Amino acid sequence: MKKSRQVKNWLFKAACYLATGIGLFILAAIMYSLIEKGTNALSLDVFVESVPAPGDSGGGLANAIVGSLMISLMGILIAIPIGVLAGTWLAEFGRDSKVADTIRFMNGMLMSSPSILIGLFVYLLFVAPFHHFSGWAGAISLAIIALPMIISTTEEMLKLVPPSLREAGAGIGAPLWKVTTALSYKSVGAGIITGILLSFARIAGETAPLLFTALSNSFMSWDMSGPMANLPVTIYNLAMSPYETWNDLAWTGALIITTSILALNIISRSIPSLLNRRKL
Repeated sequence: MKKSRQVKNWLFKAACYLATGIGLFILAAIMYSLIEKGTNALSLDVFVESVPAPGDSGGGLANAIVGSLMISLMGILIAIPIGVLAGTWLAEFGRDSKVADTIRFMNGMLMSSPSILIGLFVYLLFVAPFHHFSGWAGAISLAIIALPMIISTTEEMLKLVPPSLREAGAGIGAPLWKVTTALSYKSVGAGIITGILLSFARIAGETAPLLFTALSNSFMSWDMSGPMANLPVTIYNLAMSPYETWNDLAWTGALIITTSILALNIISRSIPSLLNRRKL
């Protein structure tokens, strides 16, 4: 009997190691392809020059990088206050009410919704009525995508706050909102920031919603009220072209966006431990 359990345990561990190895192999293969092909066109020009004309040599992705940063930053700035306040209400004020349960259910549905549907939704509300694409519409679509994770992370983090901490604040006569902002946020701030960074990494590589909202632009543009270049859509357009120079730029853009998302994930994982070390 004991030997049978040992065999089952060994088989289970072997299956876990095998699954982990397959995942790491696939990730390594993707990164190898990106590094091998993405470095062909990698140079300083990529970050300072705009996308070249069809068939031209040189050029870069500066307009797409700037557009992506603007749209993604505006999207996360829209999502942060709404998501944090909604998560706070669910954890501190709504608790187990029917309204809170309904919001949690809808939030779960939104989290699993395909991003292309969100793009179509924003297209119908903010693009079609005005008859033109815009960076603002793209930012709104990315904000909707980022919201569910921020709401869930904020709620779950605030649930980890010990009841004794809330009771201590109430014991000195502080209202609940003051206890939440002065004590609860401070104790779980690292977790909330981690959720925000992960949400930003999630929306930074979205392509489908931007096809219906921001579309793209071949030139450097700082005006978010019109079509705006962005890295995911630009990569898609360059990769589908018959020009080799554009294909090389597409691989370089893919390497840049993948590296950026990887860096954001590493930073988000490091924040809690860094803050804990400062407290010690």
